[in-house]
Amino acid sequence: MAAKVVESIGKFGLGLAVVGGVVNSALYNVDAGHRAVIFDRFRGVQDIVVGEGTHFLIPWVQKPIIFDCRSRPRNIPVITGSKDLQNVNITLRILFRPVTAQLPRIFTSIGEDYDERVLPSITTEILKSVVARFDAGELITQRELVSRQVSEDLTERAATFGLILDDVSLTHLTFGKEFTEAVEMKQVAQQEAERARFIVEKAEQQKKAAVISAEGDSKAAELIANSLATAGDGLIELRKLEAAEDIAYQLSRSRNVTYLPSGQSVLLQLPQ
Repeated sequence: MAAKVVESIGKFGLGLAVVGGVVNSALYNVDAGHRAVIFDRFRGVQDIVVGEGTHFLIPWVQKPIIFDCRSRPRNIPVITGSKDLQNVNITLRILFRPVTAQLPRIFTSIGEDYDERVLPSITTEILKSVVARFDAGELITQRELVSRQVSEDLTERAATFGLILDDVSLTHLTFGKEFTEAVEMKQVAQQEAERARFIVEKAEQQKKAAVISAEGDSKAAELIANSLATAGDGLIELRKLEAAEDIAYQLSRSRNVTYLPSGQSVLLQLPQ
């Protein structure tokens, strides 16, 4: 009797395990920000897109393919040429996500790795097309215009594959070694030209100052000559008296100068 009970319990446990396994294989979860596409072994990919939550399927017959529908970043480096045939290294940063309603078509025509198959090719195509419209100088001075044009063209191109681009930005823009060296040489030449112009302007100003000073000296000499011709030697005698007065004043303020009366030996008191 006990053996039959144990056998019954074992069969019931085995049956329960089988049922649990079947039920577990018939359930699948779709996480937040994800969507699922159902592949049926008899009918192929279903057109219905399954949303978030726990769902049922037919074990072995149906299989869920989970897609991440959140915006994801991707950096794509591209080497291309400008309008004036300069090599340009550009890195484009893209925030992309699939169009939810087009997930069955994306899975059928492109596959789960749609971003690897689509984004590098269309990004290279659009960048080469847009950059070829600008020369190297315009790529620097009109970078905002270039970025906007790339964003518009790339968004339109990606929409044909069922992709939405939330943001497109140029994060890196450099030129070839030859162009960089040419720019540096041009800047040095401009600085040297500015320095030479400054030296020339300085010399011109000094020349003008010398001319003005010489004209002033000539005018002063002319005035003195006229004064001497009019007043005679009286002006010279007056200047001598003024100079002697100034010298006497400066000597009187000096502690190292002592005045002695004429004809007396006051300091040593020597006999006459």
